[in-house]
Amino acid sequence: MRTSRPARVGQYTALLAYLVFLAFPFLWLVSTAFKPPRELGSLHPTWIPDDPTLANFRQAFDEQPLLHAALNSLLAALAAAVIAVLIATPMAYVVARRRTRLAKAVTGWVVVSQAFPFVLLIIPLFLVLKNLRLINSVPGLVLVYVVWALPFALWMLAGYVRAVPPELEEAAAVDGAGRVRTLVSVTAPLLAPGIVATGLFTFIAAWNEFFFALVLLKTPEKQTLPVVLTHFIGAEGVADLGPLAAAAFLATLPSLVVFAIIQRRITGGMLTGAVKS
Repeated sequence: MRTSRPARVGQYTALLAYLVFLAFPFLWLVSTAFKPPRELGSLHPTWIPDDPTLANFRQAFDEQPLLHAALNSLLAALAAAVIAVLIATPMAYVVARRRTRLAKAVTGWVVVSQAFPFVLLIIPLFLVLKNLRLINSVPGLVLVYVVWALPFALWMLAGYVRAVPPELEEAAAVDGAGRVRTLVSVTAPLLAPGIVATGLFTFIAAWNEFFFALVLLKTPEKQTLPVVLTHFIGAEGVADLGPLAAAAFLATLPSLVVFAIIQRRITGGMLTGAVKS
């Protein structure tokens, strides 16, 4: 069925409006990061700075330990993404392939758990970490991120497992491969785009996470980048807008770079050529 010209124009207009809506905060953040103080206080702000400057970036690095905080965020996000994917992959395989009541119950619990607010989780997690002596430590934060990300990673990977034709696993079983060998040698390679996508979303969520890091990390040298960004806001709630925008712009770059590098694997066909008709 062919779409009429007015309908196509309407679709593209709606898509363009949505893209502008999404891009506006980031573009305004970039513009603010390069504006001098006199333009930041102007009553008639402009998109492009009249006198662009790097002073906000220099001031941001001078006032706060951004590099050290970024390293803490990177370590916590990478570790959480890797551990969550390693745990969720075999769990997703079992949930997707075992059509039992227990598997359905696990799937239902995963969906329900996503509705829990962070406030309900932080107290039991805090008590557990206190007993393990992991309060105010990056490993303790990684443990929290893994627990937080597992339901989403399990739910996402289970969908990818269901998309893998069972005939491939049956052929491997005929050749004498066991469950573990089938998962590692047959299913896991076909799940590569799903594993990469899940790891990406887990990494970005952990990189941008603020609440758990604020509660669990008290020592300045162990705080993550989102927590350090709040230090640009004074005691009276007045933000040092220029350095804050510069630091926030730098904080968004890793997520954009990681997504740009692996977006091909996310959008690529997962099973292209896997099964011959």
